Amino acid sequence: MNYKQTEKWILNRLPFYQSQGSKAYKPGLDNIRSFVDHLNINIQDIKLIHIGGTNGKGSTCAYLSSIIQESGYNVGTFTSPHFFDYRERIKVNNNKIEKDFISKFIITNRDIIEKLELTFFELSFGMSLSYYIEKNVDYAIIEVGLGGRLDATNIINPILSVITNISYDHTEILGNTLKKIAFEKAGIIKQNTKVIIGERDKYTENVFIDIAHKNLSEIIFASDYKSKYENSDIEYFNKNINTVVQICRNLNDEKINDNSIEKGILNVDINTDFYGRWTVLNDSPKIIFDSAHNESGFIHLSKQLSLLEYDKLFFILSFVKGKNVKKLVSYLPDKSLIYFTSSNISRSMNHFEIEESIGENINFNKNPKKIYSNILSSASSNDLIIITGSNYLAKEIFS
Repeated sequence: MNYKQTEKWILNRLPFYQSQGSKAYKPGLDNIRSFVDHLNINIQDIKLIHIGGTNGKGSTCAYLSSIIQESGYNVGTFTSPHFFDYRERIKVNNNKIEKDFISKFIITNRDIIEKLELTFFELSFGMSLSYYIEKNVDYAIIEVGLGGRLDATNIINPILSVITNISYDHTEILGNTLKKIAFEKAGIIKQNTKVIIGERDKYTENVFIDIAHKNLSEIIFASDYKSKYENSDIEYFNKNINTVVQICRNLNDEKINDNSIEKGILNVDINTDFYGRWTVLNDSPKIIFDSAHNESGFIHLSKQLSLLEYDKLFFILSFVKGKNVKKLVSYLPDKSLIYFTSSNISRSMNHFEIEESIGENINFNKNPKKIYSNILSSASSNDLIIITGSNYLAKEIFS
């Protein structure tokens, strides 16, 4: 198979949570352990940092990768989802995994992949570990896919575990209370391994404290510390930067020092091509893509919008099934001009599902590019266009 055929096989044949939802979610670690054993790789040779939480995982991974690169190390990152290219998920420094590596990996391991009936995520994670071993990385940053306790990434024994924050998302799998969600996220806390919690929360902090104590693990709440490096004008970025600084402080690596922290934060866009959180695509009119897709994300989005000045505010929104659209939209500013669309995945909410959730008629067009083009043609230079609600909108509008 060439790469194009390989990518199609990966995306279309294997269970893919982003498109199929909970039907593609396979909790448990037996499959991924069997796969990694088959690959005959020793993941203990890599310094692994495990990052979970509801929101902020992507930006935390990006800032941390940038800092480690500025410290002179080679660093692997395993993140999800991808926006434009599957290879975004697996990187060394700012270089995406090579197409040839993916094709050869699938050809070599296709029989065991099919025998184990691996999910898309299990396959991708196993391949990432094999890639990092081949590239001889110094560190690898591993982002949890969903939850933590039963996530495929939880086979690793990291040098540090990180949980950014807890809010409501994937409640059909993780539970419908913050304590239940926190319990699942806390599953990445390992014995005698320090854990960094990004934010204290009265509903969840005791869950983390209890599980850390049972594992004889030191627990640090990053929000107890004030970082001098908080230089973003975006509030949730500063929270994540604060968490990353505490991660760096607790790696106990003399090369990861104040100088590399400062340079890594400043150069995060150059070092990582970070995309998805408050990504400014154009200045006049200002066009911003933001991957907010749950209540906490929309609250942060609303706070950030309150700091901006504009004439008209346009939204292009798409959601996957199960979202309380009425509640999410309630966080948007009054007099917003809201246009709904759907993504080209089976989980995307259609016209009628969104109207049922909101309880009123909506402006809807199933073609995201058409909506974007229509808004752009009518917008003035002082208007603001926000594209959000689904990670898939960026690819469908701009590719």
